[in-house]
Amino acid sequence: MSRRHYDLPPLTTLTAFEAAARHLSFKQAAEELSVTPGAVSHQIKALEGELGVTLFQRKHRGVELTLPGRTLYDALAVSFTRISQSLQTVRDHGSAGVVTVGSTTAMASLWLSPAVIRFWRAHPEVNINQVVRDKAFTTSAELDLYIWYGREKDPRLEQFPLYRDRLLPVTAADKAAELKGADLETLARQRLIHLEGDDISWTKWHDWFRQLGYRGPVASGIRVNNYSIALQAAQDGAGLTLGWEQLIRPVLNRGDLQIIAPHVLSAPQKFYLICKPEEELTPSARMLRDWIIAEARRVSDEPSSAIGELF
Repeated sequence: MSRRHYDLPPLTTLTAFEAAARHLSFKQAAEELSVTPGAVSHQIKALEGELGVTLFQRKHRGVELTLPGRTLYDALAVSFTRISQSLQTVRDHGSAGVVTVGSTTAMASLWLSPAVIRFWRAHPEVNINQVVRDKAFTTSAELDLYIWYGREKDPRLEQFPLYRDRLLPVTAADKAAELKGADLETLARQRLIHLEGDDISWTKWHDWFRQLGYRGPVASGIRVNNYSIALQAAQDGAGLTLGWEQLIRPVLNRGDLQIIAPHVLSAPQKFYLICKPEEELTPSARMLRDWIIAEARRVSDEPSSAIGELF
């Protein structure tokens, strides 16, 4: 008779293996599980000993799954996802439901938070949690949907284009009046506020000038690693920053920043709403998803794709 009803290895070994297989890294798995890499390695060795197979090929710069490892990971990924869904259903049963949405700090403060407040006023029975970070999001059971610039590579996720923004120089009102109608060479000599974040997909000043046909030198100016800081610095008269027109619309409407006409560049990529697959979203999460897409249509010159369209 089996010592365990389902004849499964200890859950700790399966959890450590699943995290390591998902990241293909013992170190990243350890960070996720709040243990040491040695503890992850110990759990995986115990699992390999119980199963009698090798699950990882250890390499100089990381690990790779063996065929048995891949088979086990595929099964665990599906099973853990179903368990997570069931647990969420249990949590939501008899309650208003909780939806977690993520975005960058700038997106949260300028666009998403006001939209969430309007949603909450219309649906006070739904509780919305916001996760704000300026590094790439990773899918997890806790995060239902998030807004990101550009598409994600994970084919399991639903991705809804929200809008394509326009990039243009903005600064404080007095400086904008002084530079009205200035050519690109003149703008390139100004004190520029350069954004240097972790996301390399965002268009930078050098990209903007080159794509508009200017090939001359661009002033080094000052550098920040957060877009909200860049906007505040521009408002305080520190220089010119690259404005995302629709994203910073509230700031423009208040007159805190003004556009230096006439140079405009369409953003290379769109902002997307990234969601769990339809079957994994709670009814409350679907409501918020539809609300965000409808809100985006209000600020976009391009209609968002119909709900349910996959890319």
